[in-house]
Amino acid sequence: MELKVYQNKVKVAEEFSKYLIEKSDTQKAFHIALSGGSTPKIVFDVLAEEFSNDVDWKNIHLYWGDERCVAPTDDESNYKMTVEHLISKVDIPEENIHRIKGEDDPKTEAKRYGELLDKELPKELGLPQFDLVILGMGDDGHTASIFPHEINLWVSPDNCEVAIHPESGQRRVSLTGRIINNARTVAFLVTGESKAEKVKIIVDREEGYLEYPASHVAPKTKDLVWFLDAAAAKLLTSSQS
Repeated sequence: MELKVYQNKVKVAEEFSKYLIEKSDTQKAFHIALSGGSTPKIVFDVLAEEFSNDVDWKNIHLYWGDERCVAPTDDESNYKMTVEHLISKVDIPEENIHRIKGEDDPKTEAKRYGELLDKELPKELGLPQFDLVILGMGDDGHTASIFPHEINLWVSPDNCEVAIHPESGQRRVSLTGRIINNARTVAFLVTGESKAEKVKIIVDREEGYLEYPASHVAPKTKDLVWFLDAAAAKLLTSSQS
């Protein structure tokens, strides 16, 4: 894995935006799975406000790594957040936006979205392949919507699963490990001091690290990059900036 450490969230957002532009600078479709959360929100703002003219949006296809089972107008919707902070501010064709329908029956939608990935994405090793999967990590070491208490979902034979938040009981549709680890590139965006303990355990592979879903992110291409701010990286013994 590659570690990139910057002084604060805004710098992480700026540098990740440049990284995304470089990665997506192709003449063909570029398929991205987006993450929800506070750090991607800042990234979307920076990308839209500072770099929107540097991206060929007609080639960008947006998907989601997970979605809460709520309406697309609900404040908890990852789709709604992306619309407000990115999609509404850039010139991306509507047909390039492939949302998880959080308002529909979770199991039916997990199956539909898994089939959509089979249809829309190029194949590698017989599985749908994203060009880039963007992931966050929770304070509990979860990623996408695979939580420690349901870590078995990571190895599901399906493209998508229905996960349950351990505290709220809210259902979510999430990509599984077979899709995340089949991506060409996976990038973690992790900021804040509350993440520092799990970052250290996972990155340094300390005792018990396999209990955390984020530790199972290991793309077959070996192209895994962590974008961290100084607060999230503060317990690491070695880092790169």
